[in-house]
Amino acid sequence: MSDAFELSAELREDKGKGASRRLRRLADQIPAIIYGGNKDPQPLTLIRKDLEKALENEAFYSHVLTISVGGDAQKAILKDLQRHPAKDSVMHADFLRVDDKTVVKVNIPIHFLNEESCVGVKMEGGMIQHQATDIEVQCLPGDIPEYIEVDMLEVVTGQIIHLSDIALPENVTSLALSLGEDHDLAIASVIAPKGSADEEELEVAAEEAEETGEEEEEEEDGSEE
Repeated sequence: MSDAFELSAELREDKGKGASRRLRRLADQIPAIIYGGNKDPQPLTLIRKDLEKALENEAFYSHVLTISVGGDAQKAILKDLQRHPAKDSVMHADFLRVDDKTVVKVNIPIHFLNEESCVGVKMEGGMIQHQATDIEVQCLPGDIPEYIEVDMLEVVTGQIIHLSDIALPENVTSLALSLGEDHDLAIASVIAPKGSADEEELEVAAEEAEETGEEEEEEEDGSEE
């Protein structure tokens, strides 16, 4: 994958929360940091409008980026973003330096395909639920996919799509699955429409279980007396 994004940054000498607030308020800049590799961490400042424009492109989140710091071009990936809890504006960005020969861990967005024509939705009246919107993978920087596709076309009501059901690109592995079968997480499912027989059966079963529990408690209370 070729570098598609480049950001210019300056070294940040003035550190601390107060300095960061002044940057955001007065200079319309965003504090950031780049770390990892064989270099020390470097506090940076980025021009707000440049970063926010780049963030509008989904590919920015999973591409190898070029961060130019005083003429020194460093390859990195976006590792974390801190946003204002109310305004959702970016307050801080973390970048991790990468090396072409070193495996990295990165979260890749999921693109769900054929949701409207999904069997469980179109033919059975079900509703799709997303249990995840991205997948954490590990691979070399040059193999990082822009997104991962999950085709929902043949999924029926009650079916759950797990990590193990997804075909990942070559040389890309799921971090969760590498930890064992117990980490085979649910990604998406099709649930029955509200008021359907399946849902009613579940409600009846739950009520019966609750009644059974109450009866057992009454019997226990009676025996204690």
